[in-house]
Amino acid sequence: MITKEKKYVPEPFRTWQGSKKMKIETKAEEIQNTFETRTRNLGRGKYGRILKMAHTPTREEYKKTCYIAALGMIVIGAVGFAIMWVMTYLPGYF
Repeated sequence: MITKEKKYVPEPFRTWQGSKKMKIETKAEEIQNTFETRTRNLGRGKYGRILKMAHTPTREEYKKTCYIAALGMIVIGAVGFAIMWVMTYLPGYF
């Protein structure tokens, strides 16, 4: 006798069960409520002042930041090179 296998239907796609909502709808509501409660006091908490002061940097500010970062990388690279040179060529003097 050939038996027909039951086709698996994922939970979100199942039909209404009486007057209960589908599982995916209740889960979506929970996620939305959680998100709304977390973001409700976003501008008033301990980070509110920082968020009010934050702005997109101007071209001049961005150039200064890039210049300082590049200068720092060059200095750290030079110090590393000097240490490598000292350890390679002058170990007999110590």
